[in-house]
Amino acid sequence: MKKFILLLLCLFLVGGYAVQAQDNNKPAKTEKAPKPKKAKKDKSAVRTGWTFGILPSVAYDADKGFQYGVLANVYDFGDGSIYPEYFHSLYFEAAYTTKRSGIFRVAYDSKYLIPGHRLKIDASYLPDALCDFYGFNGYQTVYNAGWAKKKYDDYISRAFYKSQRDLFRVAADIDGNIGGKWYWNAGLGLLGYQIGSVNLDMINRNKKPENILPDVDGLYEKYVKWNILAPNEANGGWHPYLRGGITYDSRDRQQNTQRGMNAEFFWTYNAAFGEDKEFNNLMFNASFRHFVPIYKDYITFAYRVATQLTVAGNSPFYLSNYYNNLFIQRVIYEGLGGGNTLRGVLRNRITAPGYAFANVEFRFKLCQFDIGKEHFFIGLNPFVDAGMVLQPYKLDERVIRQNIAENDPEFDVSQLDDYIVFGDQAQVFRPHLAGGLGLKLMMNDNFVLSVDWAVPFNKRDNDGMANIYVKMGYMF
Repeated sequence: MKKFILLLLCLFLVGGYAVQAQDNNKPAKTEKAPKPKKAKKDKSAVRTGWTFGILPSVAYDADKGFQYGVLANVYDFGDGSIYPEYFHSLYFEAAYTTKRSGIFRVAYDSKYLIPGHRLKIDASYLPDALCDFYGFNGYQTVYNAGWAKKKYDDYISRAFYKSQRDLFRVAADIDGNIGGKWYWNAGLGLLGYQIGSVNLDMINRNKKPENILPDVDGLYEKYVKWNILAPNEANGGWHPYLRGGITYDSRDRQQNTQRGMNAEFFWTYNAAFGEDKEFNNLMFNASFRHFVPIYKDYITFAYRVATQLTVAGNSPFYLSNYYNNLFIQRVIYEGLGGGNTLRGVLRNRITAPGYAFANVEFRFKLCQFDIGKEHFFIGLNPFVDAGMVLQPYKLDERVIRQNIAENDPEFDVSQLDDYIVFGDQAQVFRPHLAGGLGLKLMMNDNFVLSVDWAVPFNKRDNDGMANIYVKMGYMF
C-alpha cells in the first residue's frame, strides 16, 4: 500500500506541472510597478492567468476500490489580485473503479461571472454496480462481515450488502451578500435514482468459477420481500428540488482554510411524482465549520459539526443517504459512513431520515516547495469522526414478521435477530466513532490530493478493519 500511495504522489507531481496560458489582453498586476507602501503579497508566490492541469484520475476508496480514468481542472487566476482564490474554475472527470463505480462529471465554479455572486453548476452521472446497503438505523441493523467476506466460514456472497444504484444529477447553486459576512443561498436541481438488485450476469462475466457470485438474496432483496423497502421506493425515483438558506462565512480562503468560521442553515424541498408523490419532503441542514490557527500557517485546528433532518413528509432511503450541500465540491456526499462523513465506517452504514455528525482534526504543514511556477506543500492531519442517528426509521417487529410469513415463507423467522435488533438492544442512538491520519499534497493552494487512513472504534461498523481513501480536496 505504501508503494501505491507513493505512485499516486508521483503522478500528482508530474501531472500537476500544469500548462499555463497567460491572457495577453489583460496586463497582469505583477507586471505593474509595485507601490511599496501597499505591497503585502510575495509576488513570486502569486499565480496569474490561466492554468490547465490534466491528470490520471487515480484514486482509492476502501468502499469503491481502485479508480482509474482522467480528470482536468482549468483555473483562471486573472491578474492574481485575489490569489489563492480564482475567477473561474472548470472541472472535468471521467473515471471508473474496480468495484464497478463510475464518475462522469462536469462542474463550473465562479464568483465573477455574475458580479457579487458565486455560481456553481454541476452535471454528473454516477453509476454504481455494487452500492453499499446496510439496512436502516445504524446499529439496529446487524452487520455480519462473514456473510460478505470469503475468509470467513459463514460466507454467503461478496454482494450480500450491495445493490445497484445509478444516479443522475444536475444542480445549480448561487449566493449573494446580505451584509458583512452574511450571504443568502439558493439552488435548484434534479436527482434521478435507478435502484435494483446487483446485476450478477455483468459482475460474473469472465470470472473464474471460484470467483463467481452466487444467485442468492442479499439484504436489499430481503428488505424488499419483507416490505421494509416499500415498492414505490425500492427502485428509486426522480426528484427535482429547490433549496434556500443563509450562510455566515469569515474564512480566509475556500481551500486550505487557516482561520475563520463557516455556518450554513438551509432547507431543501424534494418533489416527487406519480406513485412516488408520498415522498415529497422538506429537509433541514445545518453545519458549522471552524478553523483556528495554532501556529502561523503551519498548524490549524479544524472541526465541523453538521446535521440533516427530515422536517416534513417522508424521505425515501436513497434520499436519506444523500447528504445535501449548498455547493457541491466532491463527487457525491453520501449519508453517514465513508470518506465524506465518517472515515473508517462503512459507506452508508447509517441510513436514517435524520442524523448528526462531527469531524475534528489538526492540520500540520510539514514542508513546502516549488516546481517551476507551481507551489506545493505536504501536510499531515490526525482526525476523529463521530456520527449518530437522530430520526430513525420505525421498524415494527410484528409487522415485519407478518410480512416475512406472507412474502418470504422459506426464511426461518427465528433468524430475524441476525438481521435486525429490536427493543432496548437496538442501540439506535449509540454514536459511531472512528479515527485516523491523513496525508495532503496541495498545489497552488487549491488543488489537493488527499490520502486518509481510518479505523472504526467499533467492529460493528467495519469488522475493525482500517480503510484508506484517496480523494481530491479536503473533507471540509
